[in-house]
Amino acid sequence: MTEDTVGIEAEGLTKRYGRTLAVDRLSFQVRPGQVTGFLGPNGAGKSTTMRMIMGLDGPDAGRARINGKDYHQLRWPLREVGALLEAKAFHPGRSARSHLASLAVTNAIPLARVDEVLEVVGLSAVARKRTGTFSLGMGQRLGMASALLGDPGVVMFDEPVNGLDPEGIRWIRNLLKTLAGQGRTVFVSSHLMSEMALTADHLVVIGRGRMIAEMSVAEFIAQSSQHFVRVRSPQAAVLGGILGEAGACVTPEDDGGLVVTGLSASAIGELAGSRGVILHELSPQAASLEEAFMELTHDSVEYRGGDGLAAAADSDGRQPPAEVRGRTP
Repeated sequence: MTEDTVGIEAEGLTKRYGRTLAVDRLSFQVRPGQVTGFLGPNGAGKSTTMRMIMGLDGPDAGRARINGKDYHQLRWPLREVGALLEAKAFHPGRSARSHLASLAVTNAIPLARVDEVLEVVGLSAVARKRTGTFSLGMGQRLGMASALLGDPGVVMFDEPVNGLDPEGIRWIRNLLKTLAGQGRTVFVSSHLMSEMALTADHLVVIGRGRMIAEMSVAEFIAQSSQHFVRVRSPQAAVLGGILGEAGACVTPEDDGGLVVTGLSASAIGELAGSRGVILHELSPQAASLEEAFMELTHDSVEYRGGDGLAAAADSDGRQPPAEVRGRTP
């Protein structure tokens, strides 16, 4: 693949459920070779967007392409895109191996691949057990195996760490990085900001169905105002006065340090040096991904209750997905 390759492309995606606007003219690209995190508050439209990409819901406007084609134009979809959009999307009476074997047969995939993906996701020991006995975490692993069965170049996962223990979460993190390192397009939604900070290279952030940001993780965090400099000095009171005169906001800490906003670390160091003030610490502190996310999506958080459910139903009584119920246009 070249640098210009686009694995997933959304152009003006729009989706309504009756009077409820779930996705509003959403456009973005997901490129191979990196993990792209799909973030947004509850009800932002993430699941609806992923369903439109996979052809499960039709957009009212716009289109989504996978490797330059609409999903229904893919001759062997499972070989081009693998997705986990819902935990336990399999028949509870079948074994894990039977579930994967049926997918393999209907997609002309060698049965040997079934055992390969069972090994990858750590389910070889329970391959012949009925999936109805699986825990949520085991169901997530089987969903991942289904997504990887066709060895696709594009993979898409909606909240893949749900139900996983810490070891399973770390396994998912390493798997996503490995898939991206192999040159695949990896698109994953998650509410765990700490995990996205460790896993994602790029972000698509939406709120109320609209684009908020599409950029690298570092760029997204840099947009936050939650940056400050921690300073320690045996002349803290004098330094605080100097920095205040220069327009900084200075907040004393209980241990004698100073939290400074409004000036960079280099500017603080130069001011202190010019006035002969000794510094014991001068350390810039960046916002975490969670802090940046909370700040930049503050106006897009939904406060929903049951009163909006009836209004959200469309004209034939069908309810929109849970993520958009109660939202007004």
